[in-house]
Amino acid sequence: MKEKVILAYSGGLDTSIIIPWLKENYDYEVIAVCGDVGQGKETDGLEEKAIKTGASKCYIEDLREEYVKDFIYPTVRAGAVYEGKYLLGTSHARPCIAKRLVEIARAEGATAICHGATGKGNDQVRFELTIKALAPDLKIIAPWRIWDIKSRDQEIEYAEARNIPIPVTKEDNYSMDRNIWHLSHEGQDLEDPWNEPQYDKLLKLMVTPEAAPDKAEYVEIEFEKGDAVAVNGEKLSPLGVVTKLNEIAARNGVGIDDIVENRLVGMKSRGVYETPGGKVLYFAHKDLEYLCLDKYTMHYKEQLAVRFAELVYDGLWFSPLREALSAFVDKTQETVTGTVRLKLYKGNIMSAGSKSEHSLYIEEYATFDEDEVYNQKDAEGFINLFGLQTKMKALVDLKNKK
Repeated sequence: MKEKVILAYSGGLDTSIIIPWLKENYDYEVIAVCGDVGQGKETDGLEEKAIKTGASKCYIEDLREEYVKDFIYPTVRAGAVYEGKYLLGTSHARPCIAKRLVEIARAEGATAICHGATGKGNDQVRFELTIKALAPDLKIIAPWRIWDIKSRDQEIEYAEARNIPIPVTKEDNYSMDRNIWHLSHEGQDLEDPWNEPQYDKLLKLMVTPEAAPDKAEYVEIEFEKGDAVAVNGEKLSPLGVVTKLNEIAARNGVGIDDIVENRLVGMKSRGVYETPGGKVLYFAHKDLEYLCLDKYTMHYKEQLAVRFAELVYDGLWFSPLREALSAFVDKTQETVTGTVRLKLYKGNIMSAGSKSEHSLYIEEYATFDEDEVYNQKDAEGFINLFGLQTKMKALVDLKNKK
């Protein structure tokens, strides 16, 4: 009986040719697994295509709700953004998919897992660290690190020679990754950071800010313990929230990020990301934290968010540190309950109100009008003590100058 290999299968250019390549170079039974994290129509016809190109079977697993609830929401609660722009759309999708690959590998009695990530990218690390964390005994096959194919054009030629249908041509050859959270674009003219993205040609999920309506749109998002649970008064599941916010933000041109980022493997890469609903959700969550978190918790959490983002970006979702940081984050979110109103207009997001029963904003203390709860004279003693070390240093400097 042949050993089985589980292939992370998307039907895109890379994985379309990996099935015949595996059949030509190994004596494996190939089982294709597509983790549906919101690719949309990209999953249509995948099972038939996988079988026709040599797979013995093809799983198409609906992971969308799990992806949003167990991977996206914890990252939003942490406020984690990589290098100030990237909302980690591919980064936390990979461990979600890889987790399911391991589960199916166990169910099928497979001995190996294969993926189509390149040797230059981050995804190879994200897939493999998840596999190592959950199933360290499984063999990993990464064709891009061992085959003779050196470019996407050569991949296209390989596919054409075997009559394998592929979703790209040499003329339209952006490297894209799509899920319910985002769509990333890399390659072609984007490889020169001086080139302005051709947004009219590039964008798939949303309109450009210029094409957005001339009238602002308001949206209200309700949170419970840091998680969005309703949009415009409608209670929704995590997947429902992201889907609804995607629709609203997309038609207002909100959610474009163009970044030259530092890859884990050491090089810089340029990518354009469409993350419409994600952009709005992060903004709303932060607005509510401004209201509900005390100064020291908020400031410490902001520092932690940078490290959290690095862990997710680097493929360390299933690591003790990420789990420990999430435990801290969840504690901070116990009072992050309330409603945020935002104004969206031609690619911009503006705060338009927030409220919470846990709000630490107390008007009697904050007002510039006359009040009876704050004695302004108390500030004098506070400043004297707070500034004592500054004053002592200045006195010593003054004495030494004489």
